[in-house]
Amino acid sequence: MTSFATHRLRVHDATLPAYRRMSALRTCLTQFAPYGLRATFHHLRGSAGIPRDPARDPDSLVRAVEELRAAREVWVPGILAWQEARRLQKRAGVRLAEPPEPRPRVSCPNPEFHPLGPLAEVMPRILRAREYPGGGCAVCEADHSRLSWSDGHRVHVLCAHCGVEQLPPTPEAVDDVHRRLACEARWRAVWRGDAEWERPLRA
Repeated sequence: MTSFATHRLRVHDATLPAYRRMSALRTCLTQFAPYGLRATFHHLRGSAGIPRDPARDPDSLVRAVEELRAAREVWVPGILAWQEARRLQKRAGVRLAEPPEPRPRVSCPNPEFHPLGPLAEVMPRILRAREYPGGGCAVCEADHSRLSWSDGHRVHVLCAHCGVEQLPPTPEAVDDVHRRLACEARWRAVWRGDAEWERPLRA
């Protein structure tokens, strides 16, 4: 639990150059990323308004890491309680965890297509996703249609409303090199801050 806290403080440290504070934010994302690293990073760049050059608005990095922290605090009490219960189960000889470990993330394979709204508001629905009884998307909590999205390697079935993966991906019949390169190029643009922050095409 300490790594996230340590790097969060580095994001706040105004004595550090902006590029190091940005690096600390990215490290926080390796510790906690509710939509996966790429989609969560895309969300934070847009919600916090992080410019291509973070030195132009270093406070945007603070806004981003605080949004991430707020979502993480929704998850932490549950995981601490689960860990304590699991220790008691192990002492009692229970081999399989019951209930399963609470997952702090869903998969959003298209990094530019993910749920909207503050992460802390979406987080409770992510934590309930495993027990969601409905036939639609657990995160949207509504019955929306699905769509297919390919990264060139695999075909992903996504919620058409929020982009959360609904089924395990399947391999492409033929590896689509052009699609794969296009997806990687688009991701590099997001990583550098070159991408425009708008709702992406869903196919």
